[in-house]
Amino acid sequence: MFIETETTPNPASLKFLPGKQVMTAGTREFASPEAAEASPLAEAIFDTGEVVNVFFGGDFVSVTAAPGASWGSLKSQVVAILLDHFVSEAPLFKSGTAGDISVPADEEMAVEESAEDADVIAQINELLETRVRPAVAGDGGDIAYRGFKDGVVYLTLQGACSGCPSSSATLKHGIEGLLKHYVPEVVEVRAA
Repeated sequence: MFIETETTPNPASLKFLPGKQVMTAGTREFASPEAAEASPLAEAIFDTGEVVNVFFGGDFVSVTAAPGASWGSLKSQVVAILLDHFVSEAPLFKSGTAGDISVPADEEMAVEESAEDADVIAQINELLETRVRPAVAGDGGDIAYRGFKDGVVYLTLQGACSGCPSSSATLKHGIEGLLKHYVPEVVEVRAA
């Protein structure tokens, strides 16, 4: 088995491609060692002591190194962990934790939406799913919709994209421009 790596726009993050499916549906982000307890793989990556974020996509794992950590030694450690996991066909999540189930909680929404905006919200979500999410996944991350109110779309970048120095430019120039072009009701995009 060979695991490829790709750089991401975030210099602290690398994208690891095991050549196998990682998540069967959706994505999962682990922003702390405590959150990673649901996944033996994420837990092992955090156990290196040099990681601040692990993100599972459909066919990749993005890892964000802690400030001051060197990818020189960390990269080989992460590759070894991933090889062990995928060669042994170990489960991605601990049984009985429901760790692989991602249900958005009500408090994750940044604003209370109006029922009269349902058509606009559907258009926004369609564009995010078909145009934005694939591009963001290519950079080792994902995007989460957090609401629409008074012409403002609230989004959260995840994975390698969450701490990326160019994340505000991605939101303001890339995603905002796309949404404003196709959905005239959108006047701004903000990070949630």
